[in-house]
Amino acid sequence: MASIDMSLKGKIILITGGASGIGLALTQQCHNLGARILVADLRTTSDFDKFASGKDNILFVQSDVTRWSDFTKMFDACEQKWNDVPDFYGICAGLFEPPFSNFWQDTEEESYKQVEVNVSHPIKLTRMAMKKSLGRGKRASVCIIASIAGIAGNIAAPLYCATKHAVIGFVKSLKDTEPITGVKVTSICPGLVNTPLFTADKQKQFSFAESKALTPDGVASHMIDLLQKREYSCGTMMQLSMTGPQLIPEWGIPAPVGEGTGQELDMQVMMKAMVAPIEEKLNTERGSASKL
Repeated sequence: MASIDMSLKGKIILITGGASGIGLALTQQCHNLGARILVADLRTTSDFDKFASGKDNILFVQSDVTRWSDFTKMFDACEQKWNDVPDFYGICAGLFEPPFSNFWQDTEEESYKQVEVNVSHPIKLTRMAMKKSLGRGKRASVCIIASIAGIAGNIAAPLYCATKHAVIGFVKSLKDTEPITGVKVTSICPGLVNTPLFTADKQKQFSFAESKALTPDGVASHMIDLLQKREYSCGTMMQLSMTGPQLIPEWGIPAPVGEGTGQELDMQVMMKAMVAPIEEKLNTERGSASKL
């Protein structure tokens, strides 16, 4: 079973995290292409509400992707609305070292929520997409948002980097599965993107500059290419920076270049900014007798 071109027009796409950021941009572009869109997110946003108002081809389902029972809720809503299961999946929901799930802050006692959202959610939803598509005898295409952080590492975001490395390893592992599942799985690895994940504190810590950041629209348009075009076969991983897209080979890749990758910045200044909150936190954990 070879990879095929798949058009979004008239088809169903399930987008997690589809009410803001890259997910919202994907929602908007898929609507413009004539798709039926099931948006799964914790809550809507004013931008989403404004765009989705009066559009019968957009269905919102309040969902928490760390609760696997909510995946069943998404599929049930899809079948009730359109008597079918999705043809496409844009897996966009993610966390970027939030205060409540952060390696250096380390407030969690049972599990890292960031791992649940960034790793368990795309893996479980991809497996469910396979089951649902096989059950209907149809093809499907899945695109998962990873990150350039899944290629390298970052002292200020080790948990986030670990989750994105996991996504890349997952997608690489599925490169030969489309002939047996009928489901194509790809991933996009953008550099800095101007989304709500970059809160004011993170903009300072990570030397964020809007002029050097990708737009959600730009990332979404490349996701649509990955979803629709057979030239991007199962297992494709696309790195995206301000200089354009680059496909990531299975074995190694040169360090990313260009604005928005972090490679063009003054490393001494950038490192000082990234490490400052970490040192502040560690100082609160040092005992009075510590010689570190």
